[in-house]
Amino acid sequence: MTRTLIKNATIVNEGRCTVSDVLISNQRIEKVAAHISAKKNDHIVEAENQYLLPGMIDDQVHFREPGLTHKGTIASESRAAIVGGDYQLHGNAQC
Repeated sequence: MTRTLIKNATIVNEGRCTVSDVLISNQRIEKVAAHISAKKNDHIVEAENQYLLPGMIDDQVHFREPGLTHKGTIASESRAAIVGGDYQLHGNAQC
């Protein structure tokens, strides 16, 4: 079982910021609490002074297709959005 423990993150959710730990087990959030003790093989991510945000929805994406593919393609712009934390995109055509 793979576990990742994010320690001391400033979690932004539902209009509030709280400093907490987040335990992720098998790619799912298992627990959020003020303090979670690590186990021997846990992967620890120290996130003090860093923000942890929920996935974002971008409803103003311009995919550059058709016509401006020299700037970016649907594939390249989608990859960039994922790296930036977007999990849902609403694309606008370039006409």
